[in-house]
Amino acid sequence: MNHLIIPILFLVSTSHLSAQANTEVYLFDLTMDAGMPLLSNPKNISNNHGYDNQPSFLDDNTVLFASTRSEQTDIKRFNIAGGSTSDWISNTPTGSEYSPLKIPGKNSISSIRLDLDGLQLLYEYNIPTGDSKPILPEAKVGYHVWHNEAMLVTSVLVENRMDMVLFDLAENTSQVLEKNVGRSFHKIPGTDLISFIAKSEEKWQIKSLNPDTKEISLIADTLFQSEDICWLNTNTILTGIGKTIYKFNTGNGNTWEKVVEFELDEINAISRIAVNPSGNRLAFVAEVSPIQIIDRQVKTFNSRDLFGFVSCYSPNVIVERFPNEPMYIGRDKMTENYDRFYQNTKDAKVEVVNRIRLGNTVIDEEISMVDGRKGHQVAIYEVENGFIASMRFIFPERETVDSESIVQTQLDAYNSGNLDAFMATYTDNIKLFNFPNDLREDNRNKMEESYGTFFKNNPDLHCELKNRIVIGNKVIDEEYVTFKDSIIRAVAIYEVENGKIAKVTFIR
Repeated sequence: MNHLIIPILFLVSTSHLSAQANTEVYLFDLTMDAGMPLLSNPKNISNNHGYDNQPSFLDDNTVLFASTRSEQTDIKRFNIAGGSTSDWISNTPTGSEYSPLKIPGKNSISSIRLDLDGLQLLYEYNIPTGDSKPILPEAKVGYHVWHNEAMLVTSVLVENRMDMVLFDLAENTSQVLEKNVGRSFHKIPGTDLISFIAKSEEKWQIKSLNPDTKEISLIADTLFQSEDICWLNTNTILTGIGKTIYKFNTGNGNTWEKVVEFELDEINAISRIAVNPSGNRLAFVAEVSPIQIIDRQVKTFNSRDLFGFVSCYSPNVIVERFPNEPMYIGRDKMTENYDRFYQNTKDAKVEVVNRIRLGNTVIDEEISMVDGRKGHQVAIYEVENGFIASMRFIFPERETVDSESIVQTQLDAYNSGNLDAFMATYTDNIKLFNFPNDLREDNRNKMEESYGTFFKNNPDLHCELKNRIVIGNKVIDEEYVTFKDSIIRAVAIYEVENGKIAKVTFIR
């Protein structure tokens, strides 16, 4: 966060911290209007830092999902009708549970348990007591669905792939029915069929299985290889991509249609989707907002909550000076460094005074106070799977008085289409990079030629400056470029030397 915060070990190692995505479970009311699903009354029912995933419905009013607590993952039950209360079904100190499902005909659920020693089995959990016992004591089951109380369709780990295996518990038999399948198994409403994702072809496919006859049939191609689907009814499939939910009608269509695109910043990378038996509620998983993650790491840093702070970062987080000068790699090293820092300082605070956000990249201008010493820096965060995957610092190493003015001059020339004035703001050895350090162009003549063509072909070209951060000889601009009725959002990091722009790094 701060260049004064030189790399601190927590009294315990952080290698145990989960590498799983930082996700939340959302619940919606679901209605239909002329065949189109409508979602309303959104609610975050997990509201927990860490892994919250794999929702399923125990009944119309109860959602089950895997949730992180005390460095393990247990099964949580959310009661919709009972005042939106929740409780825990499992508590396994020696392992974690995933993918909970109601077992037909029993007051029990099934769940995948991953023990600390690496043993991975499918277990049954009695709901009132929490008592558990293995269902398939020899199969390394990844995902599953119940056809009936005695028959299971599962994916089993074989070498480096998952194979679909049908288990008959009454007959104590198993049969491999398809190799290389995905994680999404669902009963198709109103039928005796099970849907699954086949991954053997270049385009992943949604197929159906009749567990009684073993017949397999093609339903449709997945959308952009999204393997997380659910069935709204006998003919309607839902899937999530990014911030959007799509539907596919197996009866009369061959294309996916957009249902809803969420503007909420909190909803990103939609995955696991589930619908309750009556079809009036929908749950899905989404990654947390990058802004939420960055705000949390600022808050935990300021409160000297070391464990909370490092838990915002991925296990293999990369920390560098911009553009790619290594400082250290890994959450354990980060913990060691910040622990040492806290031990050697009495008071340390950081304040975000300006922020630029582009997708999963967040750029913060920060002012720090460490034992009375004031600091100024910019941190560029890249968020992946709900954790900070990289953090690059820019420090005011070379103070200049003309950095902002020369960058503004080139922006004005750009908007007027004045190629000569535009190129006059750059040095003879100008270099253009894609973030963080991928060289795109280092030939001024080629740059001039390409921009000349671009200006000529786009007389309506305009760049709107949305935000600007100035630090030392660097100017960081958030830009909206409009041309031919299109808008491109980008961030440009300009570096000024001797009154001219010597380097530009683009973030898109």
